[in-house]
Amino acid sequence: MHTTSAKYDACLAEMYGLRRFGIKLGLDTIQGILAELGNPHQRFSAIHVAGTNGKGSVASTLAHILRLAGFRVGLYTSPHLVRFNERICVNGHPIDDQQVVDAYAAVKQAVRGDRTPTFFELTTAMAFSEFGRRKVDWAVIETGMGGRLDATNAILPALAIITNIALEHRDYLGGTLAQIAAEKAGIIKPLIPLVTGIQQKTARSVIYRTAEHLGAPVYCKGKAFRLRREANKCFTYFGLDHTWRQMRTNLEGRHQADNAALVLATCELLMRNGLTLSRDLVARGLASQYWPGRLEVVCKEPLVILDGAHNPAAARLLGNHLARRYAGRRIIMVVGILKDKPYPVMLKALLKPCHEAIFTQPKIHRALPAERLESCGRPWVSQRTIIPDVSSAVAAALASATANDVVCIAGSLYVVGEAQQALQAMEAPNSIGSTDPLV
Repeated sequence: MHTTSAKYDACLAEMYGLRRFGIKLGLDTIQGILAELGNPHQRFSAIHVAGTNGKGSVASTLAHILRLAGFRVGLYTSPHLVRFNERICVNGHPIDDQQVVDAYAAVKQAVRGDRTPTFFELTTAMAFSEFGRRKVDWAVIETGMGGRLDATNAILPALAIITNIALEHRDYLGGTLAQIAAEKAGIIKPLIPLVTGIQQKTARSVIYRTAEHLGAPVYCKGKAFRLRREANKCFTYFGLDHTWRQMRTNLEGRHQADNAALVLATCELLMRNGLTLSRDLVARGLASQYWPGRLEVVCKEPLVILDGAHNPAAARLLGNHLARRYAGRRIIMVVGILKDKPYPVMLKALLKPCHEAIFTQPKIHRALPAERLESCGRPWVSQRTIIPDVSSAVAAALASATANDVVCIAGSLYVVGEAQQALQAMEAPNSIGSTDPLV
């Protein structure tokens, strides 16, 4: 066990060291590695999920439903919250430390050529290698950035999903919605169906134009299918072939019904292709899905919410949710944001409904100094504290809160991951438990 632990730690140290090479978009390196591995990504059926927000929720819910249907399912997402292993799951469980070591060793031996693979290229190859080795029937694959040149785009999926589009990663994807849409549209393959929730006309026209050129049918929310929201997180889904009433998502936030509609449309297309997915099974999957770090309630008194909210669109969703759901209650925000994010816009959205803010920073080289966040956040909240250590910031927020207050921890999934570890170590008496469904 000790030997495995030492190898695992050394393996992660090597992988994280690759981050110094930065982000390099392109498929030549990943395709070369996969070819050396015997093209493991060609041994399973895949669903490819891109988008600005919601892709993790959609991907994890689809994987959960397919697993309930009796399939062996792989799920690849990023980033992780607490442990690297969370990125690569088989049948709902992260791969273990020895499997990480073995996958890394296999991929490392397969590297050819002059260019060192990036961290994301390496982890993507590890995921595909492990899914092939474990003989999964289906793999649900979340893109890292964009789509066209993202390492995950080496797959030929059975279905593709683009959840939504907003301005993000402008240095890599472009400065307009149309340019970003063109990058996301890169996951569209000839004749392969696409499900999308994109609403902006400019972005949607790019998607339709790309799909038409490739002969790929497009199923767009609001056109091919729609939903009607009801009370208690329930909705009616008016779909491609079915009308499903009293559907309920277990995940918090109004936007999760939109994500669920994309999941249901995808399930209908899978049913058209011969998969046995009953309405009751799909409904059970929606109602029991758990996806940590996204409007996740982990404590009741005070109410503690974890939400990554790592870009402007997600920050606006969270800010609106707090203002609407917890009007009249005192809200304390613990916030940390990475350097490559448009933090002034995000801070405004996150802090406007709040009464107090504690500025912090995760233990990652890309973290923005808490002092800079505090300076930028001054117009939006009067009571401010700088506590760079995330664990100490969480402890301070809990000490300041009364039973009726709301503590929200947001701005980065790295902050949420460190906060999750801190809360588990504190063993708060009113905590819900990180493996329980939301209530």
